[in-house]
Amino acid sequence: MVGSIEASLRLLQVDNDPGAPFPPVDQALAEPDGLLAFGGPVAQIAMIRRELVDKEAWISSARFNRLLAVLQVLPGPEAHELCVHLGVRAKGRLGGLLAGLGFMTPGFLLMLVLAWGYFAIGAHGPALQAAFLGAQVAVLGLIARAAHRIGEHILIDRGLWMIALLCGVGSLAGVSFWLLLPAAGLAYALIRLDHRRLAALAMIVTAAVAWALVLTTPSATVTAPPPALSTAIPGHAPVWILLITGLKAGLLTFGGAYTAIPFVRADVVPRGWVADAMFLDGVALAQVIPAPLIIFGTFVGYAAGGFAGAIVMTIGIFLPAFAFSMIFYDRLEAVVRMKGLHAFLDGIAACVVGLIAATALQLGFVTAKAVPSLPIALAILVAALAGAYLIKHRLAAPAILAAAALAGVLFLS
Repeated sequence: MVGSIEASLRLLQVDNDPGAPFPPVDQALAEPDGLLAFGGPVAQIAMIRRELVDKEAWISSARFNRLLAVLQVLPGPEAHELCVHLGVRAKGRLGGLLAGLGFMTPGFLLMLVLAWGYFAIGAHGPALQAAFLGAQVAVLGLIARAAHRIGEHILIDRGLWMIALLCGVGSLAGVSFWLLLPAAGLAYALIRLDHRRLAALAMIVTAAVAWALVLTTPSATVTAPPPALSTAIPGHAPVWILLITGLKAGLLTFGGAYTAIPFVRADVVPRGWVADAMFLDGVALAQVIPAPLIIFGTFVGYAAGGFAGAIVMTIGIFLPAFAFSMIFYDRLEAVVRMKGLHAFLDGIAACVVGLIAATALQLGFVTAKAVPSLPIALAILVAALAGAYLIKHRLAAPAILAAAALAGVLFLS
């Protein structure tokens, strides 16, 4: 993340002239680009750039880069934050609200329909169950590829690698991420300041506190695979807890929506509201619709608390993105330039990479127990990994999941 922050700071210096206000805005601001949002944030941001910079010339390329640099340092889905901020600049806070809603609403509605169908329509035979099982295995491969991709940009020295490893091990041991994240940020900040003894002391103290908490906290049991889709029903989790879960996902998403997976899972799976297999189904469905991947939270919210749960989870996830751009942007550039904060954020980002890897392992163990043939599941996993590395098309993830679902029907039913 050091490299990404330094690049962001260089971009911030490209265009310091506030420039002229936006020219008159037409209906394009309210067009639901979320309907075409395949391919993840890179493809989504490229589409926004094409519409607003290349076609409409509402903003210069330099100013677009400057804005994107600031938003990439923040947690949350940056493509959505970009839409909100450009809407604010064009038509004030109402414009920001409409632009943000235009981006997220299509995916939210699609996921809500899919979540309803998942429970209400269900499966009347083994074929659909096997298809979801194949897709679950492929999702593990996509998560592993995402952890590698994110780690390539974040784990740029031995200190960050060590932090990622320790946080991953700590997560597998049951240590809460609320303890791991600040400890990782503090330790790496001390390392960058050349206070290595203090950093080692901070790690030792953190390990001691974590060990004490693990010993005194009842261990959470892993939930069993979900019942057949034809009999599964949404849960009745308290909506305020799901709202907090969504807020955590929105506030702790660094480097892409995959980083939200461990935080959401930690709140709903140990409580028994959503089984691991069902959680993976939600992640799979989010990758086959035109929406930001973090919309999987809508499915998780529905599974845990019905329609109300889906709504409040989605509100919690996207509320920080609206707030950053609509309320706090004037102060963001000063925060981004605080070099003392960079190392702390780098440590947190490295810890998140470790948490993703640990979550993938935990989900893998649960899935391995559910598949009828482990060799076939491993073959699907390897094929999904190979596809994730080799296929660069924006529709790669939906294609991989569709192929895995077909393989599940053919070989796992």
